[in-house]
Parts: sequence; structure tokens; C-alpha cells
Amino acid sequence: MDYKKAAQQVLDNIGGASNIVSAAHCATRLRLVIADNSKVNKKELENAEGAKGVFEAQGQLQIIFGTGIVNKVYDEFTALAGITGASKEEVKQAAASKAPWYQRAIKTLGDIFVPIIPAIVASGFLMGIMEALNFMVNNGFLNIDTSGSIYVFAQLFSNTAYTFLPILIAFSAAKVFGGNQFLGAVIGMIMIHPNLQNAWTVASEGVQTYQSVFGGLYKIPLVGYQGHVIPVIIAVWLMCQIEKRLHKVVPAMIDLFVTPLVSVFVTGYLTLAVIGPIFTTLEDGIINGVQALIQLPFGIGSFIMGGLYAVTVVAGIHHMYTLIDLGQLAKFGFTYWLPLASAANVAQGGAAFAVALKSKN
Repeated sequence: MDYKKAAQQVLDNIGGASNIVSAAHCATRLRLVIADNSKVNKKELENAEGAKGVFEAQGQLQIIFGTGIVNKVYDEFTALAGITGASKEEVKQAAASKAPWYQRAIKTLGDIFVPIIPAIVASGFLMGIMEALNFMVNNGFLNIDTSGSIYVFAQLFSNTAYTFLPILIAFSAAKVFGGNQFLGAVIGMIMIHPNLQNAWTVASEGVQTYQSVFGGLYKIPLVGYQGHVIPVIIAVWLMCQIEKRLHKVVPAMIDLFVTPLVSVFVTGYLTLAVIGPIFTTLEDGIINGVQALIQLPFGIGSFIMGGLYAVTVVAGIHHMYTLIDLGQLAKFGFTYWLPLASAANVAQGGAAFAVALKSKN
């Protein structure tokens, strides 16, 4: 393969070097951010030497060359264009500034949730193991000492990430929104403070206490936000906006204590009085809507959601489903979404296996 020829064909069909904002590559794709997309000739790009596909996702023009090829095409491309390559993160940032608002919102969700996935996975796996052990012990299939330290501690560890999920989300969101992560964590702590009624008990016990806000204008339930996602993200976004503006106007001499104090107090009050009640209702509406879709007869809803998942993975916006996944875990104690997504992946694997057998390749 002529890597220089492939690079030249790409350069000629994207409007030349002057139309490149940034360039990078991953394991299989040449990733470009283009200044003027109207100058891109996708049809010719698809016919470029070695190109296996061309598509746009998250503000990037991505040209698939394959492992072991893309890096060589990239080297020739940057040399011909006379540009310095950027990292994948820099390309993502450049692309994000050009992307539509909804793509930026989905990317933000991904940036918040991806760092906390290991914590959720660790707790989830341990929770599954403990549920299986509890079932076997309670039904006489297994005889182990459930009072031993390993068993007791494992039971304790298994739900920790979900119990304190708002803190994890708040800490991660504060970084994404450019605020102090520890102040963000404090907002998460406020939302699950032990003085608030635990959200898990509301279904069985009802709301125990209400509090008047804004001088008696209305009352809000003093209930925590265990298991909620959207209210936490909105609250931390607000805190970061307040914090950044205060840093600009508060004198440096008192900035160290005035800015954190005002940021946390104002955000905390508005969270419990306004943000929490409103966005909890919104989140419940989304979860209930998804649940209604899943329960459509003949598996129609499941077919729709599984199909949507596969499409959004191609576009790189599938992290938005974490919101649904965590919401279902919080509300029902288990997730309907993950099995649907897994079924979609298994179906694609089966199709790929069938093609391999049929083509004998």
C-alpha cells in the first residue's frame, strides 16, 4: 500500500491543509476536525487507497484505515499538510466546540460517568456475588459462616458505591464543569445528609418531614437524593458557575474562605429548595417513560431500545444510557436496560460469526 498516496488523497478531498483544525488517530481511524465541512468530498474519501469507511461523529471526520495502517497514513498526512499532530483529547476538545448542543450534552454525561464506572462495576460485581451467596445459603445449597469478617465486610462493601453515588457523581461533575472537586463532593454529601429522610424509605414510610422555603412561599419534602443522577449534575453545574464568578469578583485576601462558603451555601439551599424537587420529577418521568416503552407487548419496546443502542454506539453517544441504567438501579433495585444493551451486542457478535462462517474468512 502507498501510504503517501492515501494521505494525499485524504488531504485533497477535505479542502486542503487550510481546512484542518486538528488531526489525530486512534487504533484504527484517522480523526480530523474540519473547519468547513462543505469542502469535504466523502465519496472520494471512501475511495481513497486503503480507506475502509468514512463517517462523522461528535464533530469529527473519521476515516477508517485499520490497525497498523492508520499510524503510517497519519505520519504521511501530517507531513504533507505541514501540521503538528494533536492528541486524541485535543481533537475531542476541538470537535466538541463545533458539535451541536445535544452532542455536547451527551459528551458531558460521558465525561462525568466514565471515570466512576470502575467504582460502579466493582460494587455491582460484588453485589451480584453476595446476592448469589445469600441465595445459596438461605436455600441450603451452601454452608458457610455468614458471621465471619470476610462475609460481613463483603456485604458492607457491595453497595457502598451505590449508597454514596451522588458524591461520586458530584466529584466527577465538578471536574468536568471546571469547579473545585471537593466542593462538588460537599454538594453530593448535602444531598444524602443523614438529617434528610433516606430516599429508599419513602415508598414504605411516606415523607416524614416538610420544610418551608423562601419565607414560607412553599414547602419541600426533606428527603435525600440517594440513587438520583440529574439533580446532582444540575446542582454541581450551578455550584461551578457560582464559584467561577466569585473567583473573579472576590478580593484575593478573602477569596479562600468567602468563595467556598457562598458557593456551597447558595447551591445547597437552591438544590434542596428548587433543583432537587424539579429535576427529581424530571428524572422519574424519564425512567417511567423508558419503563413504559420496555413493557410494550411482543417485545416491541425492547427491540426499539436494543436497536437504538447499536446505532448510538457507532455515533459514540451511548454513554447517555448510563443515566437510564443508574436510574433503574435506584428505583427498582435492578436494571432492565443493561440486558437489552447486552442482547444487542450478542446479536452483533452472532451476525459477525455467521458472516465469518459464510465467507470462510
